[in-house]
Amino acid sequence: MAGGYDDRDGFIWMDGKMVDWRDANVHVLTHAMHYASSVFEGERAYNGKIFKSVEHSERLKRSAQMIDFEIPWTVEQIEAAKVETLAASGLQDAYVRAIAWRGAGEDMGVASAKNPVRLAIAAWEWGAYYGDAKMKGAKLDISKWKRPSPETIPSHAKAAGLYMICTMSKHAAEAKGCSDAMMFDYRGYVAEATGANIFFVKDGEVHTPDPDCFLNGITRQTVIGMLKERGIKVHERHIMPEELESFEQCWLTGTAAEVTPVGQIGDFNFEVGALTRDIAESYEKLVRA
Repeated sequence: MAGGYDDRDGFIWMDGKMVDWRDANVHVLTHAMHYASSVFEGERAYNGKIFKSVEHSERLKRSAQMIDFEIPWTVEQIEAAKVETLAASGLQDAYVRAIAWRGAGEDMGVASAKNPVRLAIAAWEWGAYYGDAKMKGAKLDISKWKRPSPETIPSHAKAAGLYMICTMSKHAAEAKGCSDAMMFDYRGYVAEATGANIFFVKDGEVHTPDPDCFLNGITRQTVIGMLKERGIKVHERHIMPEELESFEQCWLTGTAAEVTPVGQIGDFNFEVGALTRDIAESYEKLVRA
């Protein structure tokens, strides 16, 4: 599938019915466009089946509740809609995007309780998120923007508004020839990349930031489970910036990123080592099992 995301053949599930891709539109005064009142999920289908699909649907519902609205479809109904969308796409391997938002209605200020909550689901082909970095290791910039305190925003929601600084960070990284950026949290601890969680290896043990102020990704949780099944010690903890030079390997996890090795963060270099390759290959087998 090629071309702009607004000009493609196919169908998108929207508010309970399949709509021609080009007609899946919203009004310019949609509340979410002005005030970021939307939540979403990024999912991948492998061999015709969405990996951890129910967990994604459950998180979509929770994210909406965290930013003060209720999605008027049950998890079971969302699951059925995703199956319908994937079938309409004709794809076996696909990226699936579910998004819920406050639409246009009687309210057009900050408050929006009178406006309808809407839901859409689309599916498209999407290869490796970081291109050939899956083989040689991604190069990351270090962002000047920090993940916010949970006292300032519902930081565990997968909400659109939380990604503004991610977009800015990724644009700055790409301008420097990097694939992405690593972000610190509001206290100065290592946090995550702009759309993926991060892991480090040292002396055969794995270290990953405690997700106490950012999204505890479904892929992150899956990989931690894989590591523990192998008897590998996993430290979920606060990681200081000065520790970066002591780590030997690094990788990112996320639905889009899957498991992507990291070769460089700023001035720090990492090998694409045996454990990184093992986890990346094992994850690929798991999602296609």
